[in-house]
Amino acid sequence: MRLYNYIIVICLSLTIINCGENNSSKDTGLSIKTNREFAMFGDTLKLSIDNPKKLNITRVTFKLDDKTISDNKILNDITLGEKTISAVVKYDDNTQTLTQSFKIYNNIIPNYYSYEIVNTYPHDITSYTQGLEFHNGELYESTGQYKESKLRKVNFETGEVLKNINLDDEYFAEGLTVLDDKIYQLTWREKRGFVYDVNSFEKLSTFNYGKSEEGWGICNDGSQLFKSDGTEKIWIINPENLTEQSHIEVYTEKGKIPALNELEWIDGKIFANIYQRNGVVIINPKTGGVEGVIDFKPLRKLVTQHPELDVLNGIAYHPERKTIFVTGKNWDKLFEVTIKKK
Repeated sequence: MRLYNYIIVICLSLTIINCGENNSSKDTGLSIKTNREFAMFGDTLKLSIDNPKKLNITRVTFKLDDKTISDNKILNDITLGEKTISAVVKYDDNTQTLTQSFKIYNNIIPNYYSYEIVNTYPHDITSYTQGLEFHNGELYESTGQYKESKLRKVNFETGEVLKNINLDDEYFAEGLTVLDDKIYQLTWREKRGFVYDVNSFEKLSTFNYGKSEEGWGICNDGSQLFKSDGTEKIWIINPENLTEQSHIEVYTEKGKIPALNELEWIDGKIFANIYQRNGVVIINPKTGGVEGVIDFKPLRKLVTQHPELDVLNGIAYHPERKTIFVTGKNWDKLFEVTIKKK
């Protein structure tokens, strides 16, 4: 009797599952048809339903990332990157939902920038620089490595440490930014950020990450925070509740740019270090499109060469001087530069 009852339960369960599928698993042959495998920003995306079995389709609703669109969609009000196209297809008394992945690339070739060194300043060679930012003329720095992570205020001209706190040993510090007299500092794999008073360095609160797995770089536009996680994604965070509202994906005309690291907001654009590349990309924050590339690779040869020397990381804009300050992990120099198109 027990075996018989068990079989009955299994049969009933399968019946319930099949009833709940709403015919979406039927071999209808329906699929979404696009006019291209991928698109560029500004292109027209033409959508239709491939219907080889000639079903009597009465209605089709297309969506792009959950937003209803027409079957001829101009891609000029959307962010770049990996998207999901869906179609709710009604035929006879049935409904089927179809999905398809789709990519949107940038529609411009990035400008290439050269740089000129304006000044060179000393930098703590033991600092594994992760975040760098000016606030009211003062330079703030976040340094990484377990058991060595710090938050600092530094005299950029002399390298003197004006204020310093050490993070607990279990934290690997990453980027920082200052907004409304608060310092926001990320940690790497601990999925936690810290908020400090910019003047006293008193810890005010902590926050946890949302969908992003790791913390890499962070900057702000004066009202919201932008956070990288080591991928091509930059997350937009509400500073009031510190939740990830949405994200952009960083793409060129050829594809995505992964390993985005330290971020800096400069004149309406996001400047981002690319990990292990000794370069910086200039990003349109509305679309995620790369508009410029700066090759800082030669700077590494100008610092003291030693076993702990690592890659370029750390970019800070000085709004009064209109210059950019860059350094790297365990670099003994901080460079003040200007950039211009090649």
